[in-house]
Amino acid sequence: MFRRVAIIGGGAAAATLLGELLERRSPQPLHLDWYTGGGTLARGVAYGTRSERHLLNVRAASMSMFAGKPRGFLDFVQRDDPAIAGTDFLPRRRYGDYLEAEVAHALEQGRTHGHDVNVIPFAVDALVPERDGVTVIHGEESHQVDAAVLALGTLPARALSGVSAAALASGRYVVDPWKLLATASMDPPPQKVVVIGLGLTAVDVLLELSAQWPQTEFTALSRHGLLPEAHLHAAAAPVGDSAELIEAMHDAPDIRRWLHLLREAIAQDHTTDWRTIIDSLRPHTPGLWRELPGEQRARFLRHARWAWERARHRMPPQVREMMASLEQSGRLRRQRGRMQSVELVDDALQLTLAPSHTGQPQTLSADLVIQTTGLDTDVRRTNDRLVSQLLTNAHILPDPLGLGVLASPDGHLLHGGRLHDGQHQDGSYWPHLFALGSLLRGTLWESTAMPEIRQQARHLADQLLAH
Repeated sequence: MFRRVAIIGGGAAAATLLGELLERRSPQPLHLDWYTGGGTLARGVAYGTRSERHLLNVRAASMSMFAGKPRGFLDFVQRDDPAIAGTDFLPRRRYGDYLEAEVAHALEQGRTHGHDVNVIPFAVDALVPERDGVTVIHGEESHQVDAAVLALGTLPARALSGVSAAALASGRYVVDPWKLLATASMDPPPQKVVVIGLGLTAVDVLLELSAQWPQTEFTALSRHGLLPEAHLHAAAAPVGDSAELIEAMHDAPDIRRWLHLLREAIAQDHTTDWRTIIDSLRPHTPGLWRELPGEQRARFLRHARWAWERARHRMPPQVREMMASLEQSGRLRRQRGRMQSVELVDDALQLTLAPSHTGQPQTLSADLVIQTTGLDTDVRRTNDRLVSQLLTNAHILPDPLGLGVLASPDGHLLHGGRLHDGQHQDGSYWPHLFALGSLLRGTLWESTAMPEIRQQARHLADQLLAH
């Protein structure tokens, strides 16, 4: 077993692994160094919001922190309000409360079991992995550990290409919407706001700012101009396990073929909502993704990702109704297009859109532009200091499609070696360096939501504590 382990990251993924390790009675006491990077423990970006308008997009019964305690979150919220049902979509703020409570309980359990835990509110500057361990460096201090786990969550937001330096310097182009939502302190509020992106992050931004700025008009820009799909009001369990569909997809790892099979399955089963068919694929997605050749993965990202994300990451029904109301009031307009550039013109920003099929350029003017393009996993372009150091020293390899890092399915980080068709060939990996969560998206695809993260954390804890 690895007795001394460093967990790097302060969000939900790191907290879940910490809990898995401390809840168990290991043969020998553990020494855990948890580098949280500052901020509120466990909440991270996802659950740091305090707004009641920001809801979980998964029902309460499916949001337990631990794979072995499926009712964990539901039991937590029902202690305060027994009327809450497992099918409810609750505020993310409440989930952050739950994470904090579970971390406090895990730390207490750890002390009871004789473990030594150091919660270090600093970021790690560098890692030096070797065959017999990992050196962790922060500031002028360095420590040798038996294993280190990268659970970094989302990488720091970067401005999209085409945004001018003057636009950024003006403060009217917002790269990180969560900092803005924490204050929304603009006096007077802007009259015209353009939001780039139409995923779940954009929905959160639009709901919050439209309430705080009641006179502001919003334009939401995306390639297809479509909002995420919505969950059904009532939970629907799949009527089958989609075994035939999944077997057919395994037999033909080709995106065009997969889309045909999905459409066919949805059209044939008139008794089942399409959402249940999409959800039935979720446990099988990592295996299907691993079988998909590199050029097919690239084709999916170019042509089908937007549609998959709309269908897979859905809005709660009450959020859909609020968004519909915002549009019907005339305060929100959705527009199809791709941003080409953003320039500062006088006291406003001017967005130039890529020419449409008509060949005519379009421009939009705004007092404020907010980038809401969601999770960034492209380690090749990040300004995260630790990730950049690991890449520069060839300690990790980037996924060729910008989906995190190359790793084995069990989380070992790969290094060196050759690439063929987007796949790692020689299987060389650090025996003591692991990743958890969003950095594994290129390996597993489904790797950003709690149902997957808690399974990863459980399996990783098994590895770290194995004899």
